[in-house]
Amino acid sequence: MSSNPRGAIYALIAFAVFASHDVVVKFLGGVYSPVQTIFFSVLLSFPLVTLMLMRDETSDTLRPRHPWWTVTRTIATVITGFSAYYAFSVLPLAQVYAILFAAPLIITILSIPILGETVRLRRWMAVIVGLIGVLIVLRPGTTQLDWGHLAALAAAVGGALASIIVRKIGQDERNVVLIIYPMVANFVVMAMLLPVVYLPMPILDFGALALLAVLAHVATRFMILAYKTGEAATVAPMQYSQILWAAFYGFFFFDETPDLATAVGAAVIILSGLYILFREHQAGQSENRPVTRTKSRAETGTHPRVSSVLEAEAKND
Repeated sequence: MSSNPRGAIYALIAFAVFASHDVVVKFLGGVYSPVQTIFFSVLLSFPLVTLMLMRDETSDTLRPRHPWWTVTRTIATVITGFSAYYAFSVLPLAQVYAILFAAPLIITILSIPILGETVRLRRWMAVIVGLIGVLIVLRPGTTQLDWGHLAALAAAVGGALASIIVRKIGQDERNVVLIIYPMVANFVVMAMLLPVVYLPMPILDFGALALLAVLAHVATRFMILAYKTGEAATVAPMQYSQILWAAFYGFFFFDETPDLATAVGAAVIILSGLYILFREHQAGQSENRPVTRTKSRAETGTHPRVSSVLEAEAKND
């Protein structure tokens, strides 16, 4: 089997594991606040992340070279994590994924002021069509929009902002800075809020939190393997396979069946995202390729970002 099919298979496995991670988030979200879930997820992820970072041979401090961009990205990541965990807790899985899939559209828009990217008519049309797909999923005026929908939108916007900032400062900042700052910020913020929402956890639920850390780590390793094996243009579209896992898990575990509007809206958003990926890889269309280089899902600050780990390992090899 050639490298691209193998890369695609590794990516499919990674996103299947990520989807399993989100199922555990949803189960825990039925009982516990996202604050408590995120706090312990980060706490239990630190040992695994430390093992990753021990390979970093770069001699430098942990002070960011772009402090304001780093602070902005860290805030965006914390908001994304809380919003995504809350959305998974209260909305059907397929609906959350459909809204999160709007992130490439938002990345394309943000790349103009932040990266100086030139977005021509066809990509603008894809963005507009994709945003129409989001409206189809949300159905404003026909269904009641609640905090879960706003949280999913906030996660999509926050994840897109965090990703585009990495493209802005990633060449200058140490990868350990890009990985550690969001996780430490999540730990500190959630620790401050934890006394307000804390509920005692039986050992089985605490085991589920440990499982979150393990699943995130396994999925990240498979994503790294996917990008080391196949081309980004082949690997990146595999993220949309999560909608299939959402339908499967939602039906069997939560008695959820995606309605027609969610299915149609998700299809429109996915096709728009795929078109943007296609346009980025055409000669002369994109200088920065911001969507392709995002590498993975929206960053939540509960586990390392795939591209940062990839770049760190490349420097040490």
